[in-house]
Amino acid sequence: MTAQQEQHPHPLAGKRMTGAEMIIQVLAQEGVDTIFGYTGGAILPTYDAIFRYNAERQDRRNEQIQLIVPANEQGAGFMAAGYARASGKVGVFIVTSGPGATNSVTPIRDCMADSVPAVLICGQVARAAIGTDAFQEAPVFNLMSPCAKHVFLVEEPEELEAIVRTAFEIARSGRPGPVVIDVPKDVQNWEGVFRGEGTLHFRGYENRMRELSRSRLSEESCGEFFELLGKSERPLICAGGGIISGNAAGQLRAFVEKFRVPVVTTLMGIGSVDTTDELSLHMLGMHGMAYANYAVMDCDFLITLGARFDDRVAGKVQEFAPKAKMLAHIDIDAAEIGKVKTVTWSHVGPAREALEDLMRCGDDFRKDFSKWLEHVRGLKREHARNYNRETPAIQPHHVLECLSGIMRGEAIVATGVGQHQMWAAQYLDIRHPRSLLTSGSMATMGFGLPAAIGAQLAFPDRLVIDVDGDGSMRMNLGELETATTYNLPVKVLVLNNCGDGMVRQWQKLYFGNRFSGSDKSLRQKDFVKTAEADGFKFARRLSDKAQLEETLEEFIAFGGPAFLEVMIDPEACVYPMVGPGMGYKEMITGDFIAGRNPDEDLSMGAPPSDSF
Repeated sequence: MTAQQEQHPHPLAGKRMTGAEMIIQVLAQEGVDTIFGYTGGAILPTYDAIFRYNAERQDRRNEQIQLIVPANEQGAGFMAAGYARASGKVGVFIVTSGPGATNSVTPIRDCMADSVPAVLICGQVARAAIGTDAFQEAPVFNLMSPCAKHVFLVEEPEELEAIVRTAFEIARSGRPGPVVIDVPKDVQNWEGVFRGEGTLHFRGYENRMRELSRSRLSEESCGEFFELLGKSERPLICAGGGIISGNAAGQLRAFVEKFRVPVVTTLMGIGSVDTTDELSLHMLGMHGMAYANYAVMDCDFLITLGARFDDRVAGKVQEFAPKAKMLAHIDIDAAEIGKVKTVTWSHVGPAREALEDLMRCGDDFRKDFSKWLEHVRGLKREHARNYNRETPAIQPHHVLECLSGIMRGEAIVATGVGQHQMWAAQYLDIRHPRSLLTSGSMATMGFGLPAAIGAQLAFPDRLVIDVDGDGSMRMNLGELETATTYNLPVKVLVLNNCGDGMVRQWQKLYFGNRFSGSDKSLRQKDFVKTAEADGFKFARRLSDKAQLEETLEEFIAFGGPAFLEVMIDPEACVYPMVGPGMGYKEMITGDFIAGRNPDEDLSMGAPPSDSF
């Protein structure tokens, strides 16, 4: 409890109320302004409490809690995730028992995999009925425990208020993640005294969080870091999603500018540095920029910040960054240090404070990396992203280049999963953190549209775009209606290649062109008519390349929800590509991106001393 809370206790402290009412009071106390969810029998008391809470504040709409009802509980979860990813606040969704809870497993696991703070409140059958296969009963605790950061089953009603408050603290502290609260219906109906304060205590977790909050770099540790940097001729920063979730983008940008070290980012780290910055090499990994991957191959000191060497990044681990004789790693999760790559220097703690400490201790550090920076600029020139610009078929790369020119890096972009996700990551300029929302580790198709809706609710006045594919769009198609129901000006862009493009690409490369289950060319879905039926006033299909820029301008400028389907070349592929189980030296660059001659590959031998 803060000193302010001690001086100003909750105005309802000491009042008797139901468990459901306590849940809503704690949500309000935690600053929740938007809830996503779908009702049902076992959660009805809590939904009724939301209605009554808002009714009491009809004249004070700014104090009400917005309730957004999706088409499906999975949609609710991804809306909460989009809200959380865009805002940095805890996303909240509330569902009923049984299928409501099981439909929520995927977004919970998605949030866990990408370290997104969320709280899910599930209704559950009454305590006496648990374990009897009661109507709409599901073993939520058992299902969610491997997928969430923590799960509570409320067995003692007197603990309900403290549990809800504790869930928020766990969700946003340390490495963020989702927390699930399973609330039996009789606990929601129970009446007790509202305290207005208090949390549960987990000694081990609290001690770890206390240590993390005090974790600062000593002068000795900083000195060791700069000794390594001083030995380096070709340092490279790899920034991950931890920079964004830790609100450390400002510190990273200052560090990069101060010491003039180039940066690659993971998919989740896009936006941690301005992608248009001269020191940005954009994304590395399986579908990273060729020049980013070549820089990783050439560097001699890799400084990894808030990233975890995912298999889509590291590829063949023993060949990842082969010339990097030194590796530094800063992460808030001690489990990530040394898990994949052996490190020379490490620090467990928040990246924001660690970068501040390094900059403070490095005031006297001087090292000229200009030869390395010139080499990096050469990589960007010689191995620039590219595609077939002559074909009459609309290339998805061209669509996103045009879109990027219109957005100028100022929009929030959510994506589905597949080729369009990678093209968006490659071709859109992202200038600010929390501006590219995408399902990274779980790679969940259907993420984009509901995540965009959540982001739009977090930022009603910002341009929010869902870049989607026809396959991903089908997954949560019902949420088109959610956008129009609440008159959200989300822009939905579908790149339609009549199939599961990423799967088809793998089938071309590794399965002898056997398109088993991935060819959707015979499907009958008319996306434009669907959008019109769901209330979109702007709903168009584009197949003429000559009209692309004009149509995109109209699409973005439209004053409400807008839907645009672009029929793209079904043969377009995502390049570069580092195949599964392969190393960066085996990267495929395709027909339009210049690859590097193996004889020029600095990973094949030590570079001449005058080459940098």
